Amino acid sequence: MSDNMRYEIGCALADSKRHSFLQPSLVELAKSRGIYLVPVDSTKRLVDQGPFDAILHKLSDKQWNDQLREYRAKYPHVTVIDPLEAIERLHNRISMLRAVQELKITEGNETFEVPRQNVVEKYEELTDLKILEGLKFPVIAKPLVANGTAISHSMSLVFNSKGLKTLKPPLVLQEFVNHGGVIFKVYVVGDFVKCVKRNSLPDVSDEKMKNSVEGFILFSQISNLTAENYDEGREIEQAELPPARFIEDLASGLREVLGLRLFNFDLIRSSEARNRYFVIDINYFPGYNKMPGYEAILTDFFWNLCHEHQKISGREVALGGREIDDKVASELEKDIVNDEEKKVAFTVDIGKESNVDDRVSIVATVIK
Repeated sequence: MSDNMRYEIGCALADSKRHSFLQPSLVELAKSRGIYLVPVDSTKRLVDQGPFDAILHKLSDKQWNDQLREYRAKYPHVTVIDPLEAIERLHNRISMLRAVQELKITEGNETFEVPRQNVVEKYEELTDLKILEGLKFPVIAKPLVANGTAISHSMSLVFNSKGLKTLKPPLVLQEFVNHGGVIFKVYVVGDFVKCVKRNSLPDVSDEKMKNSVEGFILFSQISNLTAENYDEGREIEQAELPPARFIEDLASGLREVLGLRLFNFDLIRSSEARNRYFVIDINYFPGYNKMPGYEAILTDFFWNLCHEHQKISGREVALGGREIDDKVASELEKDIVNDEEKKVAFTVDIGKESNVDDRVSIVATVIK
């Protein structure tokens, strides 16, 4: 990117997310390449800020959704990372994992699926064992809504029908799969994919279920489960990562089905069949700061965004471009941004090879 180009990304994030993601190491690296990560001011209307070349967001309340729609009405072709409709799918744990069932990967010996699960809408259903039809204990009880709040992360491991009576619907009962205490977190940033190993729930034996007095255990207490014979460090060290090709295929398929560019998914491997994998969760815009080298990875992603080229009357103009020939400008649909500085916003068609919207707004200075 040339020195006179400036690509601004408005970052609409909750305070905790802003502090963890917009660390000085990322902000400065992006800035060195002409990319400015600008926090959106929550005390002002979004439409009164910018204009931004792109908006990066992780807010889910109705007020934000309305503001973003209003902003896109004024700047209809600003790049939004990611679309509201695509993100909404991940807010429900059933629709979230349906995406996995839409995938078709034929190469390799690995198989993938979603654990068996049922939805519980009302408390009365928990007293009727029909709700367990097709499931067997233990099961994981997860809130149906997955919107990033503390409540949506409140989960339990349930061992028997007694434990079911402690739950508060609406929720999802997902059959627990023994997986050796290791979970694979797969981070996706555009075309980039990174798989890392993390500690997970230890395997649950029949004896453990029989000896459970309360019939359940909260996830916050699971670190004490079979602590005397569970060596977290050894399990992680010995665990082999899934084949890279398999991970790439899964990530590529989910990226296409979900229509998202920033997400991660949790993958476990059955303790009984080493080529059998389960996708158990998908998250939008996860904690990338936990991923080694996230600054360079995200900066490259933003760089690629601002170098997606648009074709204007036979000419290619970068998304971050700030000057345009007046003869070309006279032929385009435009709105005046600053008359004194001859700054205008153009709405133009782009080449079919680009993976952004079919039309885009560019703010530029008209030159002779």
